[in-house]
Amino acid sequence: MNDLFESEKGKGRRAAAPPAKAAAKAAVQPVVNGADSDYSAKDIEVLEGLEPVRKRPGMYIGGVDETALHHLASEILDNAMDEAVAGHASFIEVSLEEGNWITIRDNGRGIPVDPHPKFKDLSALEVILTTLHSGGKFSGKAYNTSGGLHGVGSSVVNALSEMMEVEVARDRVLWKQGYARGKPTSKLLNAGTVHNRRGTSIRFKPDPDIFGSQQFQPSRLYRLCRSKAYLFRGVEIRWACAPALLKGDGDVPAEAVLHFPGGLRDSLEADIADAPRVLPQIWAGEAALPGENAGRVEWAVAWQEEGNGFLHSYCNTVPTPQGGTHETGFRAALVKGLRAWGEHRGNKKAAQLIADDVLDPVAAKLSLFIRDPQFQGQTKEKLTSAEAARLTETALRDRFDHFLAGDPGSADNLLAFVIERAEERIRRKENKDVARKSATKRLRLPGKLTDCSRENAEDTEIFLVEGDSAGGSAKQARNRETQAVLPLRGKILNVASASADKLRQNQELKDLIEALGCGVGDRFDRARLRYGRIIIMTDADVDGAHIASLLMTFFYRELPELVRHGHIYLAQPPLYRLTQGARSVYAMDDADRERKVKREFKAGSKVEVSRFKGLGEMPPSQLKETTMDPAKRTLLKVVAPSEERADTNILVESLMGRRPELRFQFIQERARTVEEVDV
Repeated sequence: MNDLFESEKGKGRRAAAPPAKAAAKAAVQPVVNGADSDYSAKDIEVLEGLEPVRKRPGMYIGGVDETALHHLASEILDNAMDEAVAGHASFIEVSLEEGNWITIRDNGRGIPVDPHPKFKDLSALEVILTTLHSGGKFSGKAYNTSGGLHGVGSSVVNALSEMMEVEVARDRVLWKQGYARGKPTSKLLNAGTVHNRRGTSIRFKPDPDIFGSQQFQPSRLYRLCRSKAYLFRGVEIRWACAPALLKGDGDVPAEAVLHFPGGLRDSLEADIADAPRVLPQIWAGEAALPGENAGRVEWAVAWQEEGNGFLHSYCNTVPTPQGGTHETGFRAALVKGLRAWGEHRGNKKAAQLIADDVLDPVAAKLSLFIRDPQFQGQTKEKLTSAEAARLTETALRDRFDHFLAGDPGSADNLLAFVIERAEERIRRKENKDVARKSATKRLRLPGKLTDCSRENAEDTEIFLVEGDSAGGSAKQARNRETQAVLPLRGKILNVASASADKLRQNQELKDLIEALGCGVGDRFDRARLRYGRIIIMTDADVDGAHIASLLMTFFYRELPELVRHGHIYLAQPPLYRLTQGARSVYAMDDADRERKVKREFKAGSKVEVSRFKGLGEMPPSQLKETTMDPAKRTLLKVVAPSEERADTNILVESLMGRRPELRFQFIQERARTVEEVDV
């Protein structure tokens, strides 16, 4: 497939030939008499205490990358927030120190230090920090709602810390104990009397044996503290960071007191700022959930006239980026509420409203507090509690009805806005091709497309990026006049192995076709193409190469004229950033990194090497400088061979089609010539 690429500027890297770089090597051991005689009971290991955590950290914190590292701080902060939400703590201190140390302290009740009734030789504090599935949140007696649920958070952090220091102030007595890699280094010590202090202080340093050289990022921790302060208006979070750690991070203060009496309303106001809205006011409030001690819900909602909406949800102050049942209830409340208002006002068109009409332009924050929530996995990214949908819908629906009835004029404007969206959706369904309109006219484009303003298609380009995170960076880095951005959700459908029905039903591909505007199949018309360049911009890793391969397969099979006429390109994001002092150089791969270290810097000098984990992790300024600025970037043009395409069709079918035996044959024939295998 190398014939399908050429460098637009003549200096870009050549892309990998096959969609997958090579096959993994497999070694097959012979079996004698149907069994391996060396395998016996002595080979069965039993991991005790916190050993499983250190052996398999990914089971408990999702991996050992930067996200997992910061999850350690989140676990301890969640425990402090539980004390605040329960009404026992009024402030939390978070201090980031040099040497990758972090301290989180609250003025709550303090972890119990008396002997545990089951483990009489151990204090309750030591049991909590050294035993999985131990804590005060199982029975519901100590906490009505809590974010720490499984009894593994504190012990997992302890297990994955090189050192941990714990101080507990209870009943005017200060207790101290130290730990190293999950094991106590001292007995629980009585440090004397304290008069003006109570609560728990945990200071720890992640273990470099687990996390390598990764460091806590002040900006990430500061955003976490801000979000927690927004989520519970009754807490004050006191942030402090060593000034030496803030170099190059001007948005993060060395010290700050985070307290937001307006809660989620304040948070949403900060996020959307002066963006034009359908209704000038934010609909915000909180309500008790139906049922005795069922919990409560808080929300803030605004409908935006332009741009993409978002819904940030939380349960017991824990972020749920993958949504869940509480979001389901939230959506149902808004859609049913607007349909009912339309019926009340005699507007029959309201009956045709669906969730996308109402929710795509919504900017919203949703925070739920319930007893014993059920999450998907220990990292708690998705709420799965079945009753949360019903409780959230019931609580919000009644308040939403009152909100609409309280201001009929605004409610009618909102209804007209969402009905207009519904009518445009129906028109698009009847005529799949979207023609470019003037930027001054309102156009509801498909999916999460952020369009550019210039009308001349030849001067514009669209970036196809993987995921909302990369999409967010690209939107900030783009030239708003000439560059559009369409985030795609993960790996798209493989059109070479999918049926025609699956292709027609795939929403990601339908959104892409609508965004391009030129149609597909019998309705294809290149004159209606809305962009001069279509740029596939994926991460510089194996997954990114796979996604790019799937997209190229789609264009080659379904829109071949765009390939033939040179509309398809591959962006070339760097993999490394090399820094020495104020000078930075970018490298495309390992070989390029080694060349530039020798060529661009003095021999023997120290060069800091940063590896980009993905486009979403790149600051917008760097993404623009390296990958999106036409004056500096390198693009690879995807081209079709000039001669007969039979060989190309066979190759695409072999690598991407329905017959795995063809891929296996391809691998066997070329295995001996492979020099690098990425597995």
